[in-house]
Amino acid sequence: MSGHDLALSIALGIGLAAATGLRIFLPMLVTSVAAYTGHLHLNDSFAWLGSVPAMTTFGVAAAAELLAYYIPAVDNLLDAVATPLAVVAGTVLAAAVMTDLSPVVKWSTAIIAGGSVAGLTQGFTTLIRAKSTLLTAGVGNPVVATAEAGGAILMSTVAVIAPFVALGAVLIIAWLAVRTMRKWLRQR
Repeated sequence: MSGHDLALSIALGIGLAAATGLRIFLPMLVTSVAAYTGHLHLNDSFAWLGSVPAMTTFGVAAAAELLAYYIPAVDNLLDAVATPLAVVAGTVLAAAVMTDLSPVVKWSTAIIAGGSVAGLTQGFTTLIRAKSTLLTAGVGNPVVATAEAGGAILMSTVAVIAPFVALGAVLIIAWLAVRTMRKWLRQR
């Protein structure tokens, strides 16, 4: 694997992992469809992600997840459950797209980069939802849910089409998230 291909697969993995921090099943669905249609090459041990049963399962799960985030109180409960799941999903998707790497390098990178980015993204969106709940008594939460779903679809699609653009977006979003969290902490 050339250095460019390695960087491309890592950027793709990080972009998909960041998207799982917004919604868990939408990026998995996008990845599954892209693999099934031949637009994305997966590691051999993750070929099942590109199967019809996987697409169907991820489609149903994504629809249920989308709808659940529009139910008051359920959205905040889902955030508590989604945080560890987002880390796992981000790690799995990052590992799935890192082809031709030794298992040690692949899994180390997937856990450190993929899992961390997914956890950071999920943690930040959880804070945004909590702040929305506090400030609007939950009335603003559907706007947050819509933005998260749109962001997950956009980030997943950009990651598949232009991984380096997705990586750049992840870096900008991470910088903004850290800046915003520092501001919130100083206000306390």
